[in-house]
Amino acid sequence: MKKITIILLLMLSITTFGQEKRTFEKEVRKISKKIEEITKNQKDSLKVKVVAIDKRLEKGEITKETADNLKKEVAKYHAKQIEEQVSKQEQLLQVLVQEKTNGKIISTDDTDLNEEDVNTFKVGNKTFRFSINTKDVNDENDLDRERKERRWRRDGKNNRRTTSQFVFALGVNNVLEDHKFSSLSDSEYKFWQSHFYEIGFTWKTRLTKEASQVYFKYGLSFLWNNLRLNNNQSHIKNGDRTDIVVFPNNLIESRLRHVQMNIPLHFEWDFSKNKKYKDGFVYDRTNRGLRAGLGGFVGVKLGTRQYLEYEDDRNVKVQEIQFNNYNMNTVNYGLSAYVGYKSTSLYLKYDLNPLFKDTETRNISMGLRLDLN
Repeated sequence: MKKITIILLLMLSITTFGQEKRTFEKEVRKISKKIEEITKNQKDSLKVKVVAIDKRLEKGEITKETADNLKKEVAKYHAKQIEEQVSKQEQLLQVLVQEKTNGKIISTDDTDLNEEDVNTFKVGNKTFRFSINTKDVNDENDLDRERKERRWRRDGKNNRRTTSQFVFALGVNNVLEDHKFSSLSDSEYKFWQSHFYEIGFTWKTRLTKEASQVYFKYGLSFLWNNLRLNNNQSHIKNGDRTDIVVFPNNLIESRLRHVQMNIPLHFEWDFSKNKKYKDGFVYDRTNRGLRAGLGGFVGVKLGTRQYLEYEDDRNVKVQEIQFNNYNMNTVNYGLSAYVGYKSTSLYLKYDLNPLFKDTETRNISMGLRLDLN
C-alpha cells in the first residue's frame, strides 16, 4: 500500500510539472496566433478598401490625387490598428514571461538557467528577448518609457530643424580704397580707435530633415560703425562731395558714426559631433565644435552723425554733434564670413558698395562674434 501511494504521488508530480510546461507553451502559441490573425485581418481589410477606392477612380467619381490621399489615410489607419492591437498582445506576453520568471510556470530548460540567462521567443514575425534574473523588472513600463523617449526625440526639441541665436560682435573698423588692402596703411582713419558694434538675432535652419552639418543662417541686426580721423581732421560736406579737412582748433575727438540695420545671410558649416541613440536615431548638436560661415548682408542706414570735441580760442572745451548724411549711400550690401569654435568666432565684413557717393571708399570690419543659443 505504501509503495502504491508513493507511485501515485510521483505520477501526480510529473503530471503537474507537464501541465505547467504545456500551459506556458500553449499560451505563447495562443498569443502568436492572435498576433498573426490581427495582422492578417487588418491587411485584408486594407486590401478591400483599396480595391473600393480604385473602383471609384475608374468610374471617375474621384481624382487620382484624391484616391492617393484616401489610400494613405486607410493605410495609416490600419497600421495604427495593428500597432495598438499587437501592443496589447505583447503586454500579455510580458505578464506570461514575468510569471515564468517568478517560478509560477516552469519550462524544461529552467534548470539550466542562471541569473543572467536570456530566453528568446518568436511570436509571429517578431522576436522577443527577456532577461531571467532575481530583479523586479517591469518590462511594460520600460517599453512605454522607451517609446515616449523616442517620440520626444523625433518630434520634440532635439529634432528641431531651426534654432535661434543672440548675436553680438565687436572689433575694429576702417576703409579700403579701390578694394586694396594695402590702402589700410595710408588710411585717414585710426585703425585701433575706430570700432564697430553689432547686435541682433539669427535663425539657423538645417538644410536636410535628418541631422547634418550644413545650415542656412539668417536674421536681423543693428550695426554701429565708428570712424575716427587722424591728424586733427574732420568731415565737411561740400555739395555732393564729402571732404576731409584739417580742423582749425585742437581736436580731442573726431568721430563719424553711421548706424544701419542689416539682414545677414550665411551658409554655415557646423562640425559639432552629433549624438546617436541606440535605436539609430541621430540628432545634430550645434555650436559645440568648429564652425564656419560664408555669405553676405544687405542693409539700410538709419542715421549718420559726426562727434567733435575740441578747445576753442578761450580754452573752453566744446562738444558738437553734427547731424547730416555726409553723402553716404543709404542702402548697403556686402560680403561677410566667420570661423570659430563653439559660440566664439573671428568675423570679417566688407562693404561692396562705396561708403560715400561718387567715391571708391569702402568700409571693412574685423573682430569677434558671439552666437549664443
